[in-house]
Amino acid sequence: MFYKDERLALFIDGANLYATARTLGFDIDYKLLRQEFLRRGKLVRAFYYTTLIENDEFTAIRPLVDWLNYNGFTTVTKPGKEFIDAQGRRRVKGNMDIDLAVDAMELASRVDHIVLFTGDGDFRPLVESLQRKGVRVSVVSTIRSQPAMIADDLRRQADNFIDLHDLRDVIGRQPREARLNERDEVEVAAS
Repeated sequence: MFYKDERLALFIDGANLYATARTLGFDIDYKLLRQEFLRRGKLVRAFYYTTLIENDEFTAIRPLVDWLNYNGFTTVTKPGKEFIDAQGRRRVKGNMDIDLAVDAMELASRVDHIVLFTGDGDFRPLVESLQRKGVRVSVVSTIRSQPAMIADDLRRQADNFIDLHDLRDVIGRQPREARLNERDEVEVAAS
């Protein structure tokens, strides 16, 4: 469902894609992801949206954001609000939906196809609006989890649905914890 001559843009809801990949048991290799969509068409831009906690000296997402910035992605970040939920767990609230929607609408006249990495049903009106502008929209998420990580109305609205599970061998790698455990086992076996 991709054409080599079409201009593509990727819009990645970072938190949603992370949660979806984690549910499927793998991590995303963003270098491979970018290469895959460069192969599928003329990649105009690849956006990655996430919130950051201002107060933390080091957050796990910071190295990824830095890497993405140096490797062909446009990262859009904003500070998240930290709070403690009713169960006493530390939570971060930060919503990038409006930022992503505004950027997609602004870029719509310069692309033929937008690939949206999210399962969030709040994006259904965005997809519909982009389609009215003549832009084809593919949505990447999964229906292979219980419950599905994609809202049914978003999947139905999209021109194409790509199950992230089907991209696993192309853009995936073992979760970081598994890679660390594997490395430890190799080091123990070597000693």
